[in-house]
Amino acid sequence: MRPAPRLLALVLAIIAVSVLALSQPALPLEGVAVLWGALALVLVVDLVVTPSARGVEVALEGPGEVFTGQTAHFSAQVSGWNGPAQGLEGQVSLTGETPEERATMRFAPSPTGIVARLEVRGRRRGVVTIEDLWLKWPSQLGLWELVPRVRVNQALHVMPNIQPVSSGKIDVQVRSDLYGIKDNQIRGEGAEFHQLRDFTTGMDTRAIDWKRSARRRDLVAKEMRAERNHQVMLVLDNGYLMREDVAGLPKIDHAINAALGVTWAAGLGADLVGLYTYAATPGLYVPPSPGRNAFARLRRQLADLSYESVESNPTLALATLNGQLKRRSLVIVFSDFVDSTTAELLVENMAVLSRHHVLIFVALRAPRTPGEADSASTSFEEMSQAVARAQLRQERQLVLDRLRRLGILCLDVEPGGLTPGLVSLYLQVKSRGMI
Repeated sequence: MRPAPRLLALVLAIIAVSVLALSQPALPLEGVAVLWGALALVLVVDLVVTPSARGVEVALEGPGEVFTGQTAHFSAQVSGWNGPAQGLEGQVSLTGETPEERATMRFAPSPTGIVARLEVRGRRRGVVTIEDLWLKWPSQLGLWELVPRVRVNQALHVMPNIQPVSSGKIDVQVRSDLYGIKDNQIRGEGAEFHQLRDFTTGMDTRAIDWKRSARRRDLVAKEMRAERNHQVMLVLDNGYLMREDVAGLPKIDHAINAALGVTWAAGLGADLVGLYTYAATPGLYVPPSPGRNAFARLRRQLADLSYESVESNPTLALATLNGQLKRRSLVIVFSDFVDSTTAELLVENMAVLSRHHVLIFVALRAPRTPGEADSASTSFEEMSQAVARAQLRQERQLVLDRLRRLGILCLDVEPGGLTPGLVSLYLQVKSRGMI
């Protein structure tokens, strides 16, 4: 229970009258005493006629998990409250990997009583605990605010977003590209012999097996398919640069979501998937395993990956990885840089790694807002910001062009196109037999 703004205003008004009465001897002091006595009587009456908070109970129901970037919807059933729903207000205190400290509840009447709606957004991976639920309603005369606390202690697990996997989009894309009819008609793709088939009109003449055709005295063509059982290593830079928020999520979370999408695609493509993380020192290393089995394991381990606030050391990390890889692999590096100077070490070590492996470098850029459009600047500050943005974009493009000249495939996209773009690039590498 705490004083309401109306009570504070009344107290200030009576204090002003009291000061005036003390400063003017001609004014009677009995009137001031009557005012204070009347206020105390009204306060007591207000407490007596106001329903107590002892009988109020709240039952909170909601999901136990939510994807990063998604919103979890909770419902709270309020019992023991006889007043209108418009008089109720509420907040919950949150703890965990989230910048929010309080979340507001919205109350509405229902056939079973009063129901409150609560929305908690998953901004960081980890466990968000709803510890306390605070209700608030005014007294009958509006002089007090009753603020009871209800202990909840309900956990909400924020997991990596696997919506592209659960929706079936990746399944359709992989199966149509690797196992569909159109894939068999793409010239020069696939390096593994699959079967012999009768040559028909429209097929590539380079696929004809002339020796077997001579034996059969009929044209026979070789049908090729993409090789399987390749190693795909997912390398995640977990340094402080990857903690920058882009489109409502840290870059590392966008990278984790895309990495899980590629893991599922690799499972459909019968490849092996491994994981390697690093920051100032090498971190988690998971040896490559079949994609279907690796998906569940990597999802659990990536959900528990902590957020680091140290600078990354790509020299130590990539050199360690190069020594652990015993066969040619597809290495997908998720990292970031701020300028060409900080990217120099990354470029040098990726050049060494690309001599024996196929590399894909994934960089995530922030979507351009309307305020960042190249328009006429009206102030010196806007002009300097536009020049700085243009210089950073130019340096970023120079680094990516340098990586491409080294034979490294680069993917520099906005968050919305990261997962589909990376899966498409993986399928392109696989179908062309680049590994």
